[in-house]
Amino acid sequence: MPEFTSRRGLLFGTAAVGAGALLTGCTSNESSDEPASNDQPAADDKPGKQVTIGFAGPQADHGWLNAINENAKSRAKRYKDVTLEITEGSNDTAAQIGQIETLINKKVDVLVILPADGKALTQVGLQAMRAGIPVVNLDRVFNSPQAYRCWIGGDNYGMGLNAGHYIGEKLKDKKNARVIELAGLDNLELTQQRTQGFDAALKNYPNIKKVARQAADFTVESGQAKMSQLLQAQSKFDALWNHDDDQGVGALRAIDQAGRDDFLMVGGAGALSAFQAIKADDGVLKATVLYPPTMAASAIDLARALGQGKGVGGLAEFEIPASLTLYSAVVDKENVDQYMSTGFK
Repeated sequence: MPEFTSRRGLLFGTAAVGAGALLTGCTSNESSDEPASNDQPAADDKPGKQVTIGFAGPQADHGWLNAINENAKSRAKRYKDVTLEITEGSNDTAAQIGQIETLINKKVDVLVILPADGKALTQVGLQAMRAGIPVVNLDRVFNSPQAYRCWIGGDNYGMGLNAGHYIGEKLKDKKNARVIELAGLDNLELTQQRTQGFDAALKNYPNIKKVARQAADFTVESGQAKMSQLLQAQSKFDALWNHDDDQGVGALRAIDQAGRDDFLMVGGAGALSAFQAIKADDGVLKATVLYPPTMAASAIDLARALGQGKGVGGLAEFEIPASLTLYSAVVDKENVDQYMSTGFK
């Protein structure tokens, strides 16, 4: 998965609630009798002040990033009072800066920015804020809090923590249990955070030892190659945590080719293919830990609230929070049907 860095802020959600449901009431301080869910429109969907939201993200060269764009577009369509100006997307920082400057010059009401590089795009975030355009910083955080009004994103440490606890509970009664880890790119902070969370969780289970770790680079090809190496090096282990469901497609190919079915696997992010495999329950993949792309839909909710001067439903404050960290729910056979509609391709 491409680089994105968690900013540990307010923790919202439970294992039973997806990110898209968290902010369904975000444009009103009035309560609703209807339960929030991913397949319902926002609680306050009555048209209000017209808001033009500019959306700028990186190139959708990964399933998760494509899902980010689709979540933003589909959420904006639910609102009659929202006009979405979305850029083409680029991994070139200069090109993305130019796209954002164009949105600033168009005088959009609010900006939602998922920067290709948070550090490199901090100045254009500051430029927007100084122009009086509030910025919702999506996932990859800018270097300065002055560059955004609100940050919303995932919890990489929490992904590792929940993956470790899930595996730990499955193996807690097994003597001398052995686990391995298929990580992402090691030079990314997010990869380091996921490993740190995983290791912290495993410390609660003295019977479990992590015996191997291999870094891949979030692609199907790398997942297959690195998993093959792990399988050759480790003739016996009890569980695998794979950081990313896209590279997990390759990892599962390697596992099938090796004819291995003597361990359980936990994935990461929430791809549709992972959900389908979990539901089928005919292979090693038993669960995945979410890094929900529905955060982009919630970012649109937040941007609309900012444009209309409203707060988050269910909270006492008149303003939206400065930071929202989404929960990394574990999806297994027991709850996969609930999340199936949020899976990305």
